[in-house]
Amino acid sequence: MKKVCIFSAQYLPTVGGVERYTYNIAKQLQKKGIDVTIVTSRISKLKEFEIENGIKIYRLPCYNLMNGRFPTVKFNGEYRKLMRMLKKQKYDLVITNTRFYIHSLVGVTFGRKYAKRNIVIEHGTSHMSVHNAILDKMERIFEHGITWLVKRQCNEFYGVSQACLEWLGHFHINGISTLYNAVDMDDINNLLNRKDDMRDKYSIPENAIVIAYTGRLIEEKGVLQLQSAFQNIQKCFPNSYLIMAGDGVLYQRLKESNTKNMILMGQVTFEEVVSLLKVSDIFCLPSVSEGMPTSVMEAIACHNFVITTERGGAKEIIVDDSYGIILENNKKDLVEKALLRSMENRKYRISATEKSYERLIKGFTWEKVADKIEHEFL
Repeated sequence: MKKVCIFSAQYLPTVGGVERYTYNIAKQLQKKGIDVTIVTSRISKLKEFEIENGIKIYRLPCYNLMNGRFPTVKFNGEYRKLMRMLKKQKYDLVITNTRFYIHSLVGVTFGRKYAKRNIVIEHGTSHMSVHNAILDKMERIFEHGITWLVKRQCNEFYGVSQACLEWLGHFHINGISTLYNAVDMDDINNLLNRKDDMRDKYSIPENAIVIAYTGRLIEEKGVLQLQSAFQNIQKCFPNSYLIMAGDGVLYQRLKESNTKNMILMGQVTFEEVVSLLKVSDIFCLPSVSEGMPTSVMEAIACHNFVITTERGGAKEIIVDDSYGIILENNKKDLVEKALLRSMENRKYRISATEKSYERLIKGFTWEKVADKIEHEFL
């Protein structure tokens, strides 16, 4: 039996694109009869080792820096014990998701020594930002430094989109190919067929236009611009709603804005995300940095019209205006203009939604990604 080990600094139950990517790759490889191990961070009070649905999960001890956004490995006795357990295995492939965590360096170092193939998958298209000039500069110095160390341990880099491959060039890395982010259409369709109605739950009129956002409530996702644009749109479309699913440092600020018809769901499960997207008409992600955003792909899979920025791989699905709207940046005026355009033209919205859906299901499924991993690396 072939064996694959995936290092991912963050993993479920933390909700995010890399976490979902890791889960879905593991699940699809397991369906092919491949033995899969995930090595992640012990951010919350979860077990250091367990088996979930046949997938072995090791959680390395860590410091929860930046409210859990940047888990950093603790090199203590618990860490050494878990690594000894891993070293007893003989892996055919080690995959490290992202390259800028200490966890990433652990992954590529382990892969070089204990696996036949050792690869890194890039998920970003820009530097991380905390919107502080001094801290951002320190982050960039750190990221270039740790990337240099990662490059010394691994020379095979892939990306979840073409945009990610281009971003690797910033670090003088020649990315080899894409291992696209994707969606599980079976899971989503099963959830869409459930008898639940979020419009009833939040007393939303049947004829109201619902705008959705799913993801972390942080500045780089553009949620403040979205909230501000929605406030202005209320003047033209008083019977519209904005529902945000997710948690983050901006949750309280958004709540205190008292924006009419804006609903904050807080931290949600994947099932709740699909329940939201089932009733929403428009999905808006005005982010300044994405790889191949899982949230956009899930929205398209649930037949939402998508508005997002050109930062990242979404433009590889939304190739022109007939598929959705790609914004040049996330300035409030541009977000507002795009929302108005899609809300005023229902025929355009429906046509674009159908085209993006067809493109998604033809080229962006986990079966295709798992097939490529199996054929190229195992």
